[in-house]
Amino acid sequence: MSKLTRTIKHEFMELLPPTIFFFVILHIVAIIRSLMTHGTGIPLQNSLSVTIAALILGKSVLLANLLPFVNRFPDKPLIWNIGWKTLIYALVALCLHYLERLYDYWKEAPGLAAANHQLFSELNWAHFWAIQILLVTLVANYCVLEELARVTGREKFRRIFFGPVPAQANRNAPG
Repeated sequence: MSKLTRTIKHEFMELLPPTIFFFVILHIVAIIRSLMTHGTGIPLQNSLSVTIAALILGKSVLLANLLPFVNRFPDKPLIWNIGWKTLIYALVALCLHYLERLYDYWKEAPGLAAANHQLFSELNWAHFWAIQILLVTLVANYCVLEELARVTGREKFRRIFFGPVPAQANRNAPG
């Protein structure tokens, strides 16, 4: 296998867990949002936009993990890094969630300022914060799983959750 092929495979395998996780949770959020807004005429996301968002979030998590301040407490109890990463990812999720709603209003408004004013006056804030609380809870779950995988090692983590890894996969695993 060439170095380029190994690099692509490695990057793909790194991208897979967070992307699958966000694919599932963003679809859960979309379903809950759909149930909360049923009959209100509010436009909903389709599965393609949720899938694209999951891909973007999956890659964003990988890029964020490369930043030196993200893994700030590697030698402290896990709750430190879990809390820190949850805070960072939750703030990003809050900004993205707000911008997503703002975009919906901006399509109809004459400008960005008008769209922001309309958003503030018309948005159902209870629904917005309910979705945000759900996102923070799910992101916290992701951070717990990510930290457990970091300290136990990815292969051991897979075996704990999914059972023994086939012998063929063990021979090809790095390290």
